[in-house]
Amino acid sequence: MIKIIPSISVMNGKCVRILDRDFSKATVYDESPLDVAKRFEDHGIEELHLIDLEGSKKGEVVNYDTLSLLTGHTDLKINFGGGINTDGDMNKAFEFGAEKVTIGSLALTNKELFASWLISYGRNKLCLSADSYKGNVVHNGWQKVENVKLLDHIDYHYQRSVQFVKCADTDKDGKLEGPAIDLYEDILTNYPKIKLMASGGVGSVDDIKKLADIGVYGVIFGKAYYEGKISLKELDTFIAKKV
Repeated sequence: MIKIIPSISVMNGKCVRILDRDFSKATVYDESPLDVAKRFEDHGIEELHLIDLEGSKKGEVVNYDTLSLLTGHTDLKINFGGGINTDGDMNKAFEFGAEKVTIGSLALTNKELFASWLISYGRNKLCLSADSYKGNVVHNGWQKVENVKLLDHIDYHYQRSVQFVKCADTDKDGKLEGPAIDLYEDILTNYPKIKLMASGGVGSVDDIKKLADIGVYGVIFGKAYYEGKISLKELDTFIAKKV
Protein backbone atom coordinates (compact mmCIF):
# COMPACT_ATOMS: atom_id res chain seq x y z
CA MET A 1 0.00 0.00 0.00
CA ILE A 2 1.28 3.44 -0.92
CA LYS A 3 2.58 5.63 1.91
CA ILE A 4 0.70 8.86 2.54
CA ILE A 5 3.18 11.69 3.17
CA PRO A 6 1.71 15.17 3.52
CA SER A 7 4.00 18.08 2.77
CA ILE A 8 4.53 21.31 4.67
CA SER A 9 6.56 23.95 2.86
CA VAL A 10 7.75 26.72 5.17
CA MET A 11 8.65 30.32 4.44
CA ASN A 12 8.76 33.06 7.08
CA GLY A 13 7.38 30.55 9.57
CA LYS A 14 4.20 30.02 7.53
CA CYS A 15 2.82 27.16 5.45
CA VAL A 16 3.12 28.17 1.79
CA ARG A 17 2.92 26.77 -1.73
CA ILE A 18 4.58 28.15 -4.84
CA LEU A 19 3.46 27.86 -8.46
CA ASP A 20 5.53 27.57 -11.66
CA ARG A 21 8.82 27.76 -9.70
CA ASP A 22 7.97 31.40 -8.89
CA PHE A 23 8.40 32.49 -5.27
CA SER A 24 6.43 35.67 -6.02
CA LYS A 25 3.41 33.45 -6.61
CA ALA A 26 3.55 31.93 -3.14
CA THR A 27 0.21 31.21 -1.51
CA VAL A 28 0.41 31.69 2.25
CA TYR A 29 -1.95 29.59 4.38
CA ASP A 30 -3.16 31.09 7.64
CA GLU A 31 -2.18 28.17 9.86
CA SER A 32 0.98 27.39 11.75
CA PRO A 33 3.06 24.42 10.60
CA LEU A 34 2.62 22.85 14.05
CA ASP A 35 -1.17 23.05 13.95
CA VAL A 36 -1.22 21.43 10.52
CA ALA A 37 1.26 18.73 11.57
CA LYS A 38 -0.78 17.91 14.68
CA ARG A 39 -3.90 17.52 12.58
CA PHE A 40 -2.14 15.02 10.34
CA GLU A 41 -0.80 13.11 13.33
CA ASP A 42 -4.19 13.02 15.07
CA HIS A 43 -5.65 11.38 11.98
CA GLY A 44 -3.14 8.53 12.02
CA ILE A 45 -0.60 9.83 9.52
CA GLU A 46 2.92 8.86 10.55
CA GLU A 47 5.21 10.65 8.11
CA LEU A 48 5.65 14.26 7.03
CA HIS A 49 7.77 15.95 4.36
CA LEU A 50 9.02 19.30 5.68
CA ILE A 51 10.52 21.67 3.11
CA ASP A 52 12.56 24.72 4.04
CA LEU A 53 11.73 26.83 0.98
CA GLU A 54 13.92 29.72 2.07
CA GLY A 55 16.77 27.30 2.66
CA SER A 56 16.30 25.74 -0.78
CA LYS A 57 16.54 29.10 -2.49
CA LYS A 58 19.33 30.51 -0.30
CA GLY A 59 21.47 27.37 -0.28
CA GLU A 60 21.62 27.10 3.49
CA VAL A 61 19.12 25.93 6.08
CA VAL A 62 16.90 28.68 7.50
CA ASN A 63 14.11 26.84 9.29
CA TYR A 64 15.77 24.54 11.81
CA ASP A 65 13.41 26.09 14.40
CA THR A 66 10.36 24.75 12.57
CA LEU A 67 11.93 21.29 12.36
CA SER A 68 12.68 21.39 16.09
CA LEU A 69 9.15 22.59 16.87
CA LEU A 70 7.51 19.76 14.94
CA THR A 71 9.76 16.99 16.21
CA GLY A 72 9.45 18.29 19.76
CA HIS A 73 5.66 18.40 19.79
CA THR A 74 4.67 15.48 17.54
CA ASP A 75 5.79 11.90 16.99
CA LEU A 76 5.75 12.29 13.21
CA LYS A 77 8.66 10.85 11.24
CA ILE A 78 9.90 13.93 9.43
CA ASN A 79 11.76 13.95 6.14
CA PHE A 80 13.47 17.34 6.11
CA GLY A 81 14.95 19.13 3.14
CA GLY A 82 16.08 22.53 1.93
CA GLY A 83 19.55 24.05 1.93
CA ILE A 84 21.54 21.16 3.40
CA ASN A 85 25.08 21.31 2.01
CA THR A 86 27.56 20.29 4.71
CA ASP A 87 28.21 17.57 7.26
CA GLY A 88 27.34 20.15 9.89
CA ASP A 89 23.94 20.72 8.26
CA MET A 90 23.30 17.00 8.21
CA ASN A 91 24.26 16.50 11.83
CA LYS A 92 22.16 19.44 12.95
CA ALA A 93 19.09 18.17 11.06
CA PHE A 94 19.34 14.82 12.79
CA GLU A 95 20.02 16.47 16.15
CA PHE A 96 16.79 18.42 15.73
CA GLY A 97 14.92 15.18 15.18
CA ALA A 98 14.71 14.58 11.44
CA GLU A 99 14.06 10.93 10.61
CA LYS A 100 15.35 11.35 7.07
CA VAL A 101 17.03 14.13 5.10
CA THR A 102 16.28 15.04 1.51
CA ILE A 103 19.13 16.36 -0.62
CA GLY A 104 18.67 18.12 -3.96
CA SER A 105 21.25 20.69 -5.05
CA LEU A 106 24.28 19.09 -3.42
CA ALA A 107 23.57 15.77 -5.12
CA LEU A 108 24.24 17.67 -8.36
CA THR A 109 27.02 20.03 -7.35
CA ASN A 110 28.96 17.58 -5.16
CA LYS A 111 27.85 14.12 -6.20
CA GLU A 112 30.76 12.43 -4.47
CA LEU A 113 29.88 13.94 -1.10
CA PHE A 114 26.27 12.82 -1.40
CA ALA A 115 27.43 9.33 -2.33
CA SER A 116 29.68 9.28 0.74
CA TRP A 117 26.73 10.29 2.94
CA LEU A 118 24.82 7.25 1.72
CA ILE A 119 27.59 5.18 3.29
CA SER A 120 28.26 7.19 6.44
CA TYR A 121 24.67 7.97 7.44
CA GLY A 122 22.97 4.98 5.80
CA ARG A 123 20.83 4.79 2.70
CA ASN A 124 17.68 4.62 4.83
CA LYS A 125 18.47 8.10 6.22
CA LEU A 126 18.85 9.96 2.91
CA CYS A 127 16.47 10.77 0.10
CA LEU A 128 17.58 12.04 -3.29
CA SER A 129 15.46 14.94 -4.52
CA ALA A 130 15.45 14.59 -8.30
CA ASP A 131 12.98 17.10 -9.70
CA SER A 132 12.24 17.55 -13.37
CA TYR A 133 11.68 20.53 -15.63
CA LYS A 134 10.99 19.36 -19.17
CA GLY A 135 13.14 16.27 -18.61
CA ASN A 136 16.11 18.06 -17.08
CA VAL A 137 17.05 18.34 -13.42
CA VAL A 138 15.92 21.48 -11.60
CA HIS A 139 17.19 22.44 -8.14
CA ASN A 140 18.03 25.31 -5.76
CA GLY A 141 14.38 25.87 -4.89
CA TRP A 142 13.54 25.13 -8.53
CA GLN A 143 15.39 28.28 -9.56
CA LYS A 144 18.16 26.53 -11.52
CA VAL A 145 17.71 24.17 -14.46
CA GLU A 146 20.74 22.05 -15.32
CA ASN A 147 21.66 20.50 -18.65
CA VAL A 148 21.42 17.09 -16.98
CA LYS A 149 18.77 14.56 -17.90
CA LEU A 150 16.68 13.42 -14.96
CA LEU A 151 17.19 9.71 -15.60
CA ASP A 152 20.95 10.16 -15.96
CA HIS A 153 21.02 11.92 -12.60
CA ILE A 154 19.00 9.19 -10.92
CA ASP A 155 21.13 6.52 -12.57
CA TYR A 156 24.36 7.97 -11.16
CA HIS A 157 23.10 7.73 -7.59
CA TYR A 158 21.24 4.46 -8.19
CA GLN A 159 24.59 2.90 -9.06
CA ARG A 160 25.84 4.15 -5.70
CA SER A 161 23.02 2.52 -3.73
CA VAL A 162 20.49 5.34 -3.32
CA GLN A 163 17.24 3.85 -2.04
CA PHE A 164 14.77 6.73 -1.63
CA VAL A 165 14.07 9.15 -4.48
CA LYS A 166 11.62 12.04 -4.34
CA CYS A 167 10.61 13.29 -7.76
CA ALA A 168 8.42 16.22 -8.73
CA ASP A 169 7.55 17.34 -12.24
CA THR A 170 7.58 21.13 -11.85
CA ASP A 171 5.19 21.52 -14.77
CA LYS A 172 2.62 19.64 -12.68
CA ASP A 173 3.34 20.93 -9.19
CA GLY A 174 0.68 23.11 -7.62
CA LYS A 175 -1.78 22.78 -10.50
CA LEU A 176 -3.89 19.91 -9.11
CA GLU A 177 -4.28 18.49 -12.63
CA GLY A 178 -2.84 15.05 -11.95
CA PRO A 179 0.67 13.66 -11.37
CA ALA A 180 3.28 12.83 -14.00
CA ILE A 181 2.31 9.17 -14.33
CA ASP A 182 4.37 8.57 -17.48
CA LEU A 183 7.48 9.99 -15.83
CA TYR A 184 7.10 7.81 -12.75
CA GLU A 185 6.43 4.71 -14.83
CA ASP A 186 9.63 5.43 -16.75
CA ILE A 187 11.65 5.77 -13.54
CA LEU A 188 10.23 2.58 -12.03
CA THR A 189 10.75 0.62 -15.25
CA ASN A 190 14.43 1.57 -15.28
CA TYR A 191 15.00 1.40 -11.52
CA PRO A 192 12.47 -1.02 -10.00
CA LYS A 193 14.27 -1.25 -6.65
CA ILE A 194 13.99 2.47 -5.95
CA LYS A 195 11.48 3.59 -3.32
CA LEU A 196 9.97 6.38 -5.35
CA MET A 197 8.09 9.22 -3.68
CA ALA A 198 5.96 11.06 -6.21
CA SER A 199 5.30 14.75 -5.67
CA GLY A 200 3.37 17.32 -7.63
CA GLY A 201 0.03 17.53 -9.38
CA VAL A 202 -1.97 15.36 -7.00
CA GLY A 203 -5.49 16.77 -6.95
CA SER A 204 -7.68 13.92 -5.79
CA VAL A 205 -7.75 10.54 -4.11
CA ASP A 206 -8.06 8.98 -7.58
CA ASP A 207 -4.63 10.42 -8.40
CA ILE A 208 -3.21 8.65 -5.36
CA LYS A 209 -4.82 5.39 -6.50
CA LYS A 210 -3.21 5.75 -9.93
CA LEU A 211 0.21 6.20 -8.32
CA ALA A 212 -0.37 3.17 -6.11
CA ASP A 213 -1.36 1.10 -9.15
CA ILE A 214 1.98 1.73 -10.90
CA GLY A 215 3.99 0.81 -7.80
CA VAL A 216 4.98 4.19 -6.38
CA TYR A 217 6.26 3.80 -2.82
CA GLY A 218 4.88 7.05 -1.41
CA VAL A 219 2.90 10.11 -2.42
CA ILE A 220 3.83 13.58 -1.23
CA PHE A 221 1.10 16.20 -1.49
CA GLY A 222 0.22 19.56 0.01
CA LYS A 223 -1.93 21.92 -1.99
CA ALA A 224 -4.69 19.36 -2.58
CA TYR A 225 -5.21 19.17 1.17
CA TYR A 226 -4.91 22.90 1.83
CA GLU A 227 -7.35 23.70 -0.98
CA GLY A 228 -9.89 21.11 0.19
CA LYS A 229 -9.49 18.78 -2.80
CA ILE A 230 -8.49 15.88 -0.53
CA SER A 231 -9.86 15.41 2.98
CA LEU A 232 -8.22 13.44 5.75
CA LYS A 233 -11.24 11.15 5.88
CA GLU A 234 -10.74 10.24 2.22
CA LEU A 235 -7.25 9.04 3.11
CA ASP A 236 -8.50 6.52 5.67
CA THR A 237 -8.30 3.61 3.24
CA PHE A 238 -4.60 4.23 2.67
CA ILE A 239 -3.73 5.09 6.26
CA ALA A 240 -5.42 2.02 7.73
CA LYS A 241 -3.10 -0.38 5.91
CA LYS A 242 0.49 0.09 6.96
CA VAL A 243 3.32 -0.74 4.61
